[in-house]
Amino acid sequence: MVAKINTGSSLYGALSYNQEKVDEGLGKVIASNLVCEPTDGRFNVSACAADFARWIPSLEHLPTKKPVIHISLNPHPDDKLSDNQLADIGREYMERLGYGGQPYLIFKHEDTGREHIHIVSLRVDCDGKLIKDSFERKRSKEITELLEQKYELIPAEGRKQSEQWQLTPVDATRGNLKKQIASVIKPLVSMYKFQTLGEYRALLSLYNIGLEEVKGEVREKPYKGLVYCALDKEGNKVGTPLKSSLFGKLVGYDGLEKRMIKSGEQIKQHGFRERAKTAVTGAINSAYSESELRAKLQAMNIDLILRRNDEGRIYGVTFIDHNERCVFNGSRLGKEFSANVFNERFEKQQSISGTQLTPAPSVNPQPIGKTNIHDTGDMQGNLFAFLLPDSAGNSNNNNYPVRKRKKKRRYGRQM
Repeated sequence: MVAKINTGSSLYGALSYNQEKVDEGLGKVIASNLVCEPTDGRFNVSACAADFARWIPSLEHLPTKKPVIHISLNPHPDDKLSDNQLADIGREYMERLGYGGQPYLIFKHEDTGREHIHIVSLRVDCDGKLIKDSFERKRSKEITELLEQKYELIPAEGRKQSEQWQLTPVDATRGNLKKQIASVIKPLVSMYKFQTLGEYRALLSLYNIGLEEVKGEVREKPYKGLVYCALDKEGNKVGTPLKSSLFGKLVGYDGLEKRMIKSGEQIKQHGFRERAKTAVTGAINSAYSESELRAKLQAMNIDLILRRNDEGRIYGVTFIDHNERCVFNGSRLGKEFSANVFNERFEKQQSISGTQLTPAPSVNPQPIGKTNIHDTGDMQGNLFAFLLPDSAGNSNNNNYPVRKRKKKRRYGRQM
């Protein structure tokens, strides 16, 4: 179990972050201490913030500018825990860390394809004194190890970082597509670097998600937007397409444009393109078939995505480097990685071998999720500022089925 501790100045911001999950159906309150839970089940930030405020004196006399603590406890995805067990884990963690007598709320989240909890509390007691926090992160690690043993959880120690967080591909047969899609696209946009919608679309295809642009005019004013949809095993759209506005600005047209600009800057600054090019070149030079190339790339945690038309001709190549979490169209790496070059190479290899090439088994990528739940706003010398909203709260290896060559505009692994 992995614990993340963040401190901040805005209680309202921390509670708002969790309310967003509750409102989207991706979270709920499972326990509380010294804070009234709503009897009708409707979580209200203002009411809860006011309830918290009863337990601390005037902010003018607080010894810290960051009286709020926001903790996330993240069991392994394979740990199957009930709400009561998660609540007990949260309570015991707070007790052992020294916050057992503090007011707090425990939220259960399901927004990243795995169940975990968030705890919002105060770092000062009713007398305004700061709760002892020396060696807090060290003590936190010791506590999570004890809880792993007590509740027979899969230990975090010894696991690769990439194994601690996994996203689950969308399965249209399970229903609730909005929830499934939301649990994938938000972490992906935060974690991965891409510079075009095509690269983003290729990344989404690994999780059985499609993306389409929508353009038109409303009252003689042009508009452009995006819609997300689920894909079946054959890469066909299933269910009702969902507007990006349902998932927030981060994954909408404007949010993605900003992300693509920032990605380009990061890729250039850190030399991600050059490292990816070197790795892919080495694999290509030593591979004698498409299946062998896929296997070599996947051994380096790189996915190869080929887009083929109805005749089977490759018209698009994309590489997804899960180590650096970067997506590159072949042409972005260089002319030697273009679709035409791959067509000629594979056709030549087929004619030499005289056999039909078969793909290597696909490996489900294991991206590392990250949720920023801290805030860094300055404390104001009054209770009103403490309760006002600010920017806080933001800041399975499965083999994929073989897909048939079908539509020209199709993204995803082409086998």
